[in-house]
Amino acid sequence: MLNIVVCVKVVIDPEAPASTFKIDPEGRRAIPGQGVPPVLNPYDENSLEAALRIKEKQSGKITVISAGKSIPKAVVKKCLAVGADELIVIEDGIFEDVDSYTTAHLLAAAIRKLGAFDIILAGRMASDTNAGQVGPGMAELLGIPCVTIAQKIEVNDGRVRIERAMADGHEVVEVSLPCLVTVSHELGELRQATVKGLMAAQKQPFTTWKVSDLSTGITAGRRNKALRLFIPERKVECEIVAGETPEEAGANLATKLRQNKRI
Repeated sequence: MLNIVVCVKVVIDPEAPASTFKIDPEGRRAIPGQGVPPVLNPYDENSLEAALRIKEKQSGKITVISAGKSIPKAVVKKCLAVGADELIVIEDGIFEDVDSYTTAHLLAAAIRKLGAFDIILAGRMASDTNAGQVGPGMAELLGIPCVTIAQKIEVNDGRVRIERAMADGHEVVEVSLPCLVTVSHELGELRQATVKGLMAAQKQPFTTWKVSDLSTGITAGRRNKALRLFIPERKVECEIVAGETPEEAGANLATKLRQNKRI
């Protein structure tokens, strides 16, 4: 039986308009507005879908781990509703201000505490940071191979065949178990939970840990410092190029483009 671990993060909905949240310039963090519920990181949903597909083809157990300061249980229980077998929530105040380095250490420690594992799946990056560092960092700390940006994963006879999404196609990589794979959106969206699954998830117990329950060997905090966090300003300028006739307007437009060195 394969032991599959999936790491998921709760984030501000990346589809929410910028006008629905504010930036705390002192704390350098985003503050969601009212009516913008948190969601699972979309790339982590892709990794959970990958785990479910592996489980469908082979006997396996899926354990989901999520860490944060205060995790909304209704959001992470979605993992149980779609077919995960176990949910572990690591809640602690230190997650108020941690970086990728510390997060990788804490998640790696949680996986060690969990025990035996065959494959760890995570999103290629979190939608709130776009860093893509935690997955490879965990693999380094656990001493296992890491393959990133997977669009297809197949497990057979102790080996994993992975198609990596590339700008000009894809490449195929094979590694031995155990390993860690970060998953991209090309793999496909997470399936919808059934009504039966949703009802069962509400009743299913889950495990809660504190950072003090983990053997991390590091001091919580940041090794890097964000200098500035802001919403980019979008400036749109529009100029109407007129002419007495369509031909004249076209000629005027061409002249304007040449002046601006666009053509």
